[in-house]
Amino acid sequence: MNDPDLLQLQRWAENVVVKTIRALPDDLRAHADSLPVTFEAAPPAEAGEDGIAPDTLGLFVGPELGDPEGAVLDVPSQIILYLENLWDFAEADEDLFRGEVRATYLHELGHYLGLTEADLEERGLL
Repeated sequence: MNDPDLLQLQRWAENVVVKTIRALPDDLRAHADSLPVTFEAAPPAEAGEDGIAPDTLGLFVGPELGDPEGAVLDVPSQIILYLENLWDFAEADEDLFRGEVRATYLHELGHYLGLTEADLEERGLL
């Protein structure tokens, strides 16, 4: 199979995110449902100025859940998944790509929820 284009990668990633959210425990699912996920090819070049590496797989931006309303940031809470980076990381293997999308999504969701990697593992999510 030829390498998929960005639209195909996005379709696969969206499918993984939807299935991952559906499988979450009730106490996390509602929060995950309300958090937007965007898909980009890779971080923009200027993101390096903010310390974001060009090979970053995903990013959570915005205030964490439960941040005081007075703590206003200039961006809404969201998860960004970098599809070409995920594809490269998975060494162009569709199954590995899907697995890494899931792991990266859950990692970034953990940032939003204030959960550590250990917390996610303890809940059986990683």
